[in-house]
Amino acid sequence: MKILQLNVWGGRLGSVVSELFVRENADIVCIQEIVSVPGGQSFFFEDMEELQEHAKYPHAHHTPSGVMNYMNRKASWGNCILSRIPFVDTNDQYTYGEMVNNFDFLENDDYNRGRVLQHVVVENGSDTLHILNHHGHHNHGHKNGDEETMRQCGMIADYVKNLEGQVVLCGDFNLVPDSESLEQINRVLVNHVKEREVVTTRTPLTHKTEACDYIFTSPSIEVKNFQVLDDIVSDHKALTVEF
Repeated sequence: MKILQLNVWGGRLGSVVSELFVRENADIVCIQEIVSVPGGQSFFFEDMEELQEHAKYPHAHHTPSGVMNYMNRKASWGNCILSRIPFVDTNDQYTYGEMVNNFDFLENDDYNRGRVLQHVVVENGSDTLHILNHHGHHNHGHKNGDEETMRQCGMIADYVKNLEGQVVLCGDFNLVPDSESLEQINRVLVNHVKEREVVTTRTPLTHKTEACDYIFTSPSIEVKNFQVLDDIVSDHKALTVEF
């Protein structure tokens, strides 16, 4: 099985994102900062519906952090899991705040409201596989974490501990690999970015140079290949894992 992880930066680079998805041909894709526009918009950015159609993913689980007006439609910004494998079950756990209606990036007093941990369950042969997708709390100026990121990562670590079966956790955590907050998850799952001493998961489209995007797996999962891709499809790099 192959899983791809990417913060798509709102899909603002257009079809290069779906072209990457087609080329990599992952079974499951975990996405942050995706915009869903039911009915499609086909103009300013690549939305979830276009990605799903172009890359041929029949199953999608989208969880909004904020809903906003877009022309004569409603657009929802948040996380998404695309899959070629049917979902046995889905669940969402907001780690900070809740979904915001009439969201405005310029006027919203708390950009972090609506941070969510997505959870889908698929069958991998005779095994139960839990796929988790998260967009972490953002601190302006640094990615070392604070009391709030400690609390949220603790929630995620506890959530993982209560799952029966194998787990893959993906996301842009907005934290550096050695942060105290992330260490709570590192003690439960294998952090492949940290294990391989990845220097950066950012692209030349940003001045930021840290590693902040991750794929974690249960220790029992035999990983055959892990990659950080250099394609410029966002201000974040895409990650893949095969097992």
